[in-house]
Amino acid sequence: MERKVGDFLFAWLLILALLMHPAWLVLGNMEGDALHSLRSNLYDPNNVLQSWDPTLVNPCTWFHVTCNNDNSVIRVDLGNAALSGQLVPQLGLLKNLQYLELYSNNISGPIPSDLGNLTTLVSLDLYLNSFTGLIPDTLGKLSKLRFLRLNNNSLMGPIPMSLTNISALQVLDLSNNRLSGVVPDNGSFSLFTPISFANNLDLCGPVTGHPCPGSPPFSPPPPFVQPPPISSPGGNSATGAIAGGVAAGAALLFAAPALAFAWWRRRKPQEFFFDVPAEEDPEVHLGQLKRFSLRELQVATDTFSNKNILGRGGFGKVYKGRLADGSLVAVKKT
Repeated sequence: MERKVGDFLFAWLLILALLMHPAWLVLGNMEGDALHSLRSNLYDPNNVLQSWDPTLVNPCTWFHVTCNNDNSVIRVDLGNAALSGQLVPQLGLLKNLQYLELYSNNISGPIPSDLGNLTTLVSLDLYLNSFTGLIPDTLGKLSKLRFLRLNNNSLMGPIPMSLTNISALQVLDLSNNRLSGVVPDNGSFSLFTPISFANNLDLCGPVTGHPCPGSPPFSPPPPFVQPPPISSPGGNSATGAIAGGVAAGAALLFAAPALAFAWWRRRKPQEFFFDVPAEEDPEVHLGQLKRFSLRELQVATDTFSNKNILGRGGFGKVYKGRLADGSLVAVKKT
């Protein structure tokens, strides 16, 4: 009897030991399996994925992976990592992922449609890679997406209309691809300027300035009509001339200090300031006011090139720039 009890306890201890073994725990961890599938599908010449050990309990201890308090993956940061290969559909299993940062690599192949399952995703940065194929229509299900940057790839086909339903979308860059068809201008796309779609030769529509085949040409702006001059009675001409002279002299008197101040500012070396909110863009982590030299900002913006203009306001143009450490910034030139 005692031997049977001992055998029974031994069998239970053996089963418990097997269940507690890290290899079993990882097999039960879908997120760890998904990321390990990605690692297996990528060529990693610099061993940045060396810490992605499948025998560990979960991926929260891996470099370039961030988890929440429930040990669920919320960030994958692999930008500028010299990776090549292709993405895997298993990435769609990372249900709590908020940031997928894979920019500036040499990853090729299609963008998996399974990324549309990442319903908590805030930022999808796949730019400066070698992706081909279509933009998945399923990305339109990412209702919390704020940053979508797929520029500088070899993506083809139309822009999915489903993307216009992402009301949270704040930053969109589809430039420098091989996209074709009409550019939507409804929904969230009504906020974006031609720079978001530049250098896609087969795109058309009002946003691009190129009419689509078979559609009527854009209506030209109405002609400018010079308003007729306002004539004054001849008897008041002398009085008007005197009043005009007095007004011009007074205006010059008040304008002189402003002109002197403007001349002084032109002689003073220019400095540019900008404030970047640390939580808004996943690539920018400044969070406070920084000071940069004019030369640094000229290098970052390619000498304030027109191709980097993000917008214009009452106080000047806003340029997109990249600092020496790779940080993406917006610079306002006044």
